[in-house]
Amino acid sequence: MLRFFLVLLLMTSAHAETLSGHIIGVNDGDTATLLTTDRKPVKIRLWQIDAPERDQAFGEKSKQSLSDLIYRKDVTVQVDTQDQYGRSVGKVFVGGMDVNLEQIKRGMAWFYTQYGSDEKYRAAERQAKAAKYGLWIDPAAEAPWQWRASGKTSRPTAVNPPAANQAAPSKTATSNPPAVVSNYRCDGRQHCSQMSSCAEATYFIQHCPNVKMDGNNDGIPCEKQWCK
Repeated sequence: MLRFFLVLLLMTSAHAETLSGHIIGVNDGDTATLLTTDRKPVKIRLWQIDAPERDQAFGEKSKQSLSDLIYRKDVTVQVDTQDQYGRSVGKVFVGGMDVNLEQIKRGMAWFYTQYGSDEKYRAAERQAKAAKYGLWIDPAAEAPWQWRASGKTSRPTAVNPPAANQAAPSKTATSNPPAVVSNYRCDGRQHCSQMSSCAEATYFIQHCPNVKMDGNNDGIPCEKQWCK
């Protein structure tokens, strides 16, 4: 019996891996590139979370949030598995902070229910949603997996290895979001003083580049002027 448990322990350890190094790139709100201590670049997919797509509302905000947390910082990654795109899927830590969990707390990512099991993550999402942090300012926010299923994007997101005879889907370029939605248009305005309503400011922060309307980076624009 003791021998059996020793073998089982060794098998479990063989599947667990811890990577350490420096983050040299952030692709979006749940994917980054780690340069390990032995100078090997490794693509990291944050486990149990799913961030908005780059061409989805809050996609750029989510990417910026992750950049603020880990870019050019030393991190530790507790690898859980490898997905079909060859990315190491795991929890990223800066010091004692669980970065995956922090993205959810900030309202910059969903708890990925298809692959997640950590109740802390589920609870953090409920709290962020109740407080309307980040993407939760929109009560009808569309989860990334629903967005992808509708065919709006084809960014790789798998977090589990493929079946033995399953080919990885081809990667195609995603389209940019349309410049016009309802009565609003991205026209170069960047500041709250140039807005006429909270709805307009919210559209600009979600869809238009280089805006300067969210000083505290909570996803809510123009809180003093319009979105009080």
